[in-house]
Amino acid sequence: MLRPRIVWLLLLVACWCSACASAQKTVSDGASALATSGSSETSEKSDAPTAFPPPPTVTPTGEKCSELVLETRASRTEILRGVQPTVSMAEAIAVFAGVGIFASLIAYGFHMVRKHIYNDADNLDTTFDAGGKVSIGLTATTIVSQWTWSATLLQSSTVSSLYGISGPYWYAGGATIQIILFAVLSIQLKTRAPGAKTFLQVIHARFGPRTHQVYCVFAFLTNLVVMMSLTIAGTAVLNSLVADLSPEMAAMMLAIVIGGYTLIGGLGATFYVSYFNTALIFIMILMLVVEVYYNPADNPNNPFGSSERIFDFVECWKAPPGNKDGSYLTFLSQGGFIFGIVNIVGNFGTVFCDQAYWQSSVAAKPLQGVWGFILGGLTWFAIPFCLATTLGLSYLAMSSAQGVAMLSDKDVAKGLVAPMVAQTLLGRTGEYAMLFLILMAVMSTGSAEIIAVASIVIYDVYQIYLKPFRAELAPGECILCGHRVRPTNEDPKRCLCPSMQRCEPCRQDDAARAAVDSLVKPHYTCSVHGQFREYQERLLYYKNWSIVWTTFFSIPLCIFCWAVDLDLAWTYYFTGILISSAVVPIALSILWVRVSSRGMIGGAVGGCVCGITSWLVYASTYPGGLANFVVNTGHQTPMLIGNIVSVTVGGLVCIAVSLADNWRMTPEQMEHEWEKTRDIDNPLTPWVHVYRDCLDISEARNVSYHERPPIDGIVRRFRLAKRTAYGAGVCLTLLFVVIWPSSMIAAHPLDSAGFLAWTTLSRGWGFVAATFIIVVPLLQELYAIGHKWRKQQLVRSSPSDCLSLQSQCTSPTHSRADSAEVLAAENGAAPTENGTRKLPAE
Repeated sequence: MLRPRIVWLLLLVACWCSACASAQKTVSDGASALATSGSSETSEKSDAPTAFPPPPTVTPTGEKCSELVLETRASRTEILRGVQPTVSMAEAIAVFAGVGIFASLIAYGFHMVRKHIYNDADNLDTTFDAGGKVSIGLTATTIVSQWTWSATLLQSSTVSSLYGISGPYWYAGGATIQIILFAVLSIQLKTRAPGAKTFLQVIHARFGPRTHQVYCVFAFLTNLVVMMSLTIAGTAVLNSLVADLSPEMAAMMLAIVIGGYTLIGGLGATFYVSYFNTALIFIMILMLVVEVYYNPADNPNNPFGSSERIFDFVECWKAPPGNKDGSYLTFLSQGGFIFGIVNIVGNFGTVFCDQAYWQSSVAAKPLQGVWGFILGGLTWFAIPFCLATTLGLSYLAMSSAQGVAMLSDKDVAKGLVAPMVAQTLLGRTGEYAMLFLILMAVMSTGSAEIIAVASIVIYDVYQIYLKPFRAELAPGECILCGHRVRPTNEDPKRCLCPSMQRCEPCRQDDAARAAVDSLVKPHYTCSVHGQFREYQERLLYYKNWSIVWTTFFSIPLCIFCWAVDLDLAWTYYFTGILISSAVVPIALSILWVRVSSRGMIGGAVGGCVCGITSWLVYASTYPGGLANFVVNTGHQTPMLIGNIVSVTVGGLVCIAVSLADNWRMTPEQMEHEWEKTRDIDNPLTPWVHVYRDCLDISEARNVSYHERPPIDGIVRRFRLAKRTAYGAGVCLTLLFVVIWPSSMIAAHPLDSAGFLAWTTLSRGWGFVAATFIIVVPLLQELYAIGHKWRKQQLVRSSPSDCLSLQSQCTSPTHSRADSAEVLAAENGAAPTENGTRKLPAE
């Protein structure tokens, strides 16, 4: 199936490129003129329009600026204004082609590993969960990669240039706690819905189709907004650095690179490529850090080389109103504080409502998933904290050195602070560094969003509404035979379907298909699993097309954002207003048994409507009203009000309505509620089989795929992971939101020693995070592959043992009671009064 996918992709790429070639010819002149006008400010004289008042000669404390600052300003003969596009189109295409080919080779390598080592390359679930056993390091790497938007690299430096030292911190801390707190949802998902591949499956199982459809809309809106942020930032940087590059061509190049390797390898390919992307991002960041703070090559364009010099220049540059005493070296910044609140609220929406993060949780083992999210959050904190502290403050220092702001307010809003500093300090090397940084960020997050959309289309749209395998399937019924999983008095028939892992006809089907090298494989003959396996193969085919069309949909989306002149800051602030009303309901759907369907719908829809209404009403009070829509709605205050109203109303309505509906619930009702989510499963790869190592379940007997340990036993098994998630979530949230900012307020403003300590902390965090994220995932993955290969060789060397194990239970006629007894006994369970067994405590 791999070859047709590559052929189709190449055909689509050829069609798009040929269409773009003609369009590029017609717009290149206009693009060149636009680029020239944007860069004509470069090397202007000192009478150019400035974004800041004339440079002060005294610091905010009343002291005279250092002699270094005054001498540097006096000796300047040239004023730099704006980013100059100097990378040629051919060079940019070569970079994109090289990165795309490299990523595709890694994706193909992952496909070969799954095919020859794990033997599940053609499994639908493997496409979306990478086998369900991803290590801590690789989970952390993927979280860092997915959460490193192009906005992370650009917007963080922008807020640093606007608010000083508080900007990078509020960006980093305000977006780290969501990842760490998501570890709580991760372990609860593994406990209460281990077989779920999307959070929407949990909502459908508990609340039915109507609630499910509402949250499908919110999930798609989340992916839409994230893709908008990626494409806006990506095209802005590409157009600022690459000469004669139109937005249409930039969007197309990004789409081709992202879609190519995602189509080949699925989610697992994003894990592998994310490792290389994240490693390269940290290497580029550390390269910029070393250049700014150490200047090892004595670069004449770098006036710094130490924290003390940067401090001298920043101290003599007046901050905008809102920063106490007009200083950039303080946490007492009104704009920074408002940004921090909006950042916290909005990012809860982009994490909890984004299927990409739930997919990372699904792909990891329970305890590994918890530590993966915690370590991933702490590692990701280093990227905006270290990068924005370095580049944002360097931008302020460089502006202070020449006495004029290096960028206009519009260019700052586009996120061009980081490219400006990189180009000025490192020249061509800096340009290529930023090009690679943005490309890596867009690739990783973009591919994760594409996989997320494809998983929702397959699992929550196609399988449920368009063409389900069994259309009249009721809750609690087996998808293979239609009988009850847990028989009732009304329907005493019970499901007796065996597990595919011990099904002899399935084993024969696999052997027959493996012996055929052609693309056309024999049909499955197993009477129990055969038809469902054929259905899963069709889903794999539709998955490929979902990825293709989702990828190419990003092109008109990018062009639309460019046409209406949406900037990065507006999109970033608006995200929370649109989707944060669903944050609390989604969390409660997996945490709280009493939440109801009406509460879920009322909270999400009501909070969204109230948030948008309050945002527009307040924005209409500015001069020009809503006629000047983008400008007035983009102010901080209406964005702040809209975000707070959305998340608050959404949570309160959901809780209040749910309590009114389900105030009284019996223990039996509560147990039945979670049994509905535990019924979410794939009979070909049941969750009991996937997590048998975590649950200490033996494969020695052939039980029905429905047989599973009771929920209280799983809760005890995962107790340590749950305590770890809750403890880390509470402690680190208090640290990042309360303790750390409060301690910094007392240090107003930072003196030279305080500034040195602050920048040293940011650099140190960056170096430690880079070491962890480059070394640990690689070692863990190599060890896992080697261990699996050695185990495979051991089995092949002892075929008689393997055959005797398979022959123990090849009959599909085990009764459910006997199977349950066997499963419980294998786990050392003691019988209870009613004959069932419970797993022992940890």
